[in-house]
Amino acid sequence: MVVPGSQEEKMFYPPDDLQMDAHVPDFNSYLQMYRKSIENPDAFWKEIADEFFWKKPATGSMLQYNFDVTKGSIYVKCMEGAKTNMCYNVLDRHVLKGNLGEKVAYYWEGNSPDQHLTVTYSQLLSQVCRCANVLKKMGVKKGERVSIYLPMIPELVITMLACARIGAVHSVVFAGFSSESLCERIIDAQSCVLVTADGVYRGEKLVNLKQIADEALQKCREKSSTSVTKCVVIKHQTLRTKCGAARNKLQTPWDSDCDVWWDEVMKDSPEECEPEWLDAEDPLFILYTSGSTGKPKGVLHTVAGYLLYTALTFKCVFDYHHDDVYWCTADIGWITGHSYIMYGPLANGASSVLFEGIPVHPHVGRLWEIIEKYKVTKFYTAPTAIRLLMKYGREPVQKYDLSSLRILGSVGEPINPEAWHWYHEVVGRGKCPIVDTFWQTETGGHVLAPLPAATPLKPGSATFPFFGIEPAILNEHGEELQGEAEGYLVFRRPWPGIMRTVYKNHERFQNTYFKKFPGFYVTGDGCRRDKDGYYWITGRIDDMLNVSGHLMSTAEVEAALMEHPAVAEAAVVSRPHQVKGECLYCFVTVKDCKEFNHTLMEELKRQVREKIGPIATPDFIQNAPALPKTRSGKIMRRILRQVARNERELGDVSSLTDPKVVEVLFSQRCEGAA
Repeated sequence: MVVPGSQEEKMFYPPDDLQMDAHVPDFNSYLQMYRKSIENPDAFWKEIADEFFWKKPATGSMLQYNFDVTKGSIYVKCMEGAKTNMCYNVLDRHVLKGNLGEKVAYYWEGNSPDQHLTVTYSQLLSQVCRCANVLKKMGVKKGERVSIYLPMIPELVITMLACARIGAVHSVVFAGFSSESLCERIIDAQSCVLVTADGVYRGEKLVNLKQIADEALQKCREKSSTSVTKCVVIKHQTLRTKCGAARNKLQTPWDSDCDVWWDEVMKDSPEECEPEWLDAEDPLFILYTSGSTGKPKGVLHTVAGYLLYTALTFKCVFDYHHDDVYWCTADIGWITGHSYIMYGPLANGASSVLFEGIPVHPHVGRLWEIIEKYKVTKFYTAPTAIRLLMKYGREPVQKYDLSSLRILGSVGEPINPEAWHWYHEVVGRGKCPIVDTFWQTETGGHVLAPLPAATPLKPGSATFPFFGIEPAILNEHGEELQGEAEGYLVFRRPWPGIMRTVYKNHERFQNTYFKKFPGFYVTGDGCRRDKDGYYWITGRIDDMLNVSGHLMSTAEVEAALMEHPAVAEAAVVSRPHQVKGECLYCFVTVKDCKEFNHTLMEELKRQVREKIGPIATPDFIQNAPALPKTRSGKIMRRILRQVARNERELGDVSSLTDPKVVEVLFSQRCEGAA
């Protein structure tokens, strides 16, 4: 790593006024802290741990681990021997200080501007304790799993923290997923309680969440004896103000043996609940992420390490200060919401915006309207949202006062330079640094990211490693590349927030992340390092794609397509998309006597939506009389990606069984995919 000074591309340096009171004020300070985190990690992480409450201190070193599968089972332990509670540290610790109890924890904004409320830290603690007592009364015990299928409402935060308070393990399922996806995650986690809502408006569309939840539980019963004993149903705040017709649309069967209304079980529940004191390595949550085999992986994070890492990354990457108003536009159903709407901000006593709506409803200036309303200082969103709003030009942005903004953030995928410059110049008025963050569900928090007062920026680069992160770039043979290089991005040591295992499948954890290059955690992403030491993420190396910032398995989509009775074979690749970053381009071979037509395409799109969720809906489905395969029968996805992009420089095709297949595919490319 060198002090940046490239003459070949424009650098964006931190503004002077940001450096005065920053936690990491300049690049030399970053280098000193980084060296300490690598050379003396025990001392570095102990200083962070000392800011939090421990019922019992750690007895061993801060981090113990094995990353080499040839030397035994992979493991990571942080603060072994310590006891604490996540909920206590993010709520009680602040309220008991006496000066944060009345501070706003969340400004909730619903689907339209007339739907809003505030929740203070004291109010949040009271509601969390009541919910924790409800769960205990239902028989939920330490270590048991609770599935949560909710929109972005305060009750989602309350339920997650209630689980953390009593030592239950929460498993949040994004409320845009289908009943099949929800069922799959309930079965894998063997959850004992499901918490959902009656419905939610997304823009003008009314979604019947309770019906989807009922369908999921019925599928669970059909596939196995369901473990869910209670389904807690929240009457959505927004729908209470809607006309009776909207409410009537949500009438669904009610199972009095299983279903209970949130309001009814909460109203008489006590407002005090003693936290369960947990071992540092006890599980905190499971969050399912797509896997290259098609079956989602239950990424498991534990209490102490995740607390330390989300707290520090939030504080430093967003340079958080007490008077900031912070807004992350992600959904809590994804890891970004867990780490940077929930645990990281709350651990720092931050005031955050909790947004349920969509960026273009009821108008295209909705995000900028909210920033003006709450005087947001730190704003964190995805390149997908930026590209979407770029289409409407500068005018919707300039209608609002965004002068409160100090730092802008980007998450979910590498941000393209055009979007970076628009974000910087139009939204940030050329004055706000952009923290372009790279991380994964598995990493728990940022692993490559600039620090806003310290790091000169290069548009599109995630810049340098965060504290405790030691990246390397390897070639296909596992040889480390020095200096300017491009290859596999790996990490040679753990950090407190790294995942501990795949739930109930440690072998899959080891095979997925550690088998390819023993001694390293393998991200699955390609990376380039330039001559100044800056890191640039080049995209997934395995069969994964990134749609609107959401990682998706091609195998999962292929499996959904293959369930249609007309489909003989299917292959899915990514294709660049102006707004989403990547979209799904599907090749389908139909069975003999079946016809590939518009009706079939619509049926296949609907099937993918129902199996996985709307986010996975293919943009293109192409007829493929045959797929390009090697003599061993392996589909050459590299060639399919070239077809999807209409790029005819195919390279070596000597291993193809029938090269003529490729010309047929080019001749039948989808309209609009030029």
